[in-house]
Amino acid sequence: MDTQNPSAPPRARSRIAGNNPPQRPHTGGLVHDNTRHTTRFTVIGNHLAQHPELSGLAIGLGAHIQSLPAGAPVDIKTLARRFPEGVTRIAAALRELEAHGYLRRTRERVPGGRIVTRTVSCNQPGRRGEDMPEPGPAPARPATAPQRHGRREADTMHRTREKHEASERHVPRKPLPAVPRPACPSPALLQAAADVLADLRRHDPRLLLSISDTAHLAPGVAAWLERDVSPVAVRHALTGDLPSEGLRRPAALLAHRISARLPPPPPFRAPAASPDVRHPLQTCDGCERAFRAPARGLCRDCRSDLRTSS
Repeated sequence: MDTQNPSAPPRARSRIAGNNPPQRPHTGGLVHDNTRHTTRFTVIGNHLAQHPELSGLAIGLGAHIQSLPAGAPVDIKTLARRFPEGVTRIAAALRELEAHGYLRRTRERVPGGRIVTRTVSCNQPGRRGEDMPEPGPAPARPATAPQRHGRREADTMHRTREKHEASERHVPRKPLPAVPRPACPSPALLQAAADVLADLRRHDPRLLLSISDTAHLAPGVAAWLERDVSPVAVRHALTGDLPSEGLRRPAALLAHRISARLPPPPPFRAPAASPDVRHPLQTCDGCERAFRAPARGLCRDCRSDLRTSS
């Protein structure tokens, strides 16, 4: 029987394309198990996929936008319906892509007077494709029924958003509640009241007041100070038990507390009678007897004798 040589090298295995296991690096780390794409793939540059300054969300949105066909909607609301991050984060990621040249967004007026946003995706920032036309009005093409429906929906959303923004711009600010007035509004008293209000932010940063709010509240605080309430007591009354959340208008809350918690005037106290004046002892010039008087002279008896003799 033949003997086998254990030291002989093993027979080399044949390499069949597509069946080779991934090569494992000796130092650990990433291992690629790649299969060549033949359909439905997009070429993404490493300058985007490995961008050192873009956030992960911005890189993902950039790759997603480059994979979409021409004419696909890429507005913020459409992307927010596609991804779970929300409108705010998606808007910030689009601004990142725009700042680094991966997106160009311009507002243009199309035939009919409607304003649309044109979004251009750049797979290599700083380089314009040979078939990329210069920005200009989009050519008018007949729209299909789904496109017309989508445009009508987008127009409705755009008009609704414009009406909402216009209403927010024109809604007047609700005036602050009225505050009490001091009986004698001297400049020094009003300045002391303004100092109390300006110091409130040191105890709660939410109580940072504007100049107009301070001018409105200062007479009310002056009415407190006029009632012999110390500035420390005023501060405790205004800042005690503030809500932990929902303090949207601190000036309105302070105006309510200034009026609702205004203390009564202090009780009337009659002025104390002046004490009797005790004069020093003097020596009478007539009889040398001691008596109390503000200055030297004659005592009462000597003055009486003088008047009798005269």
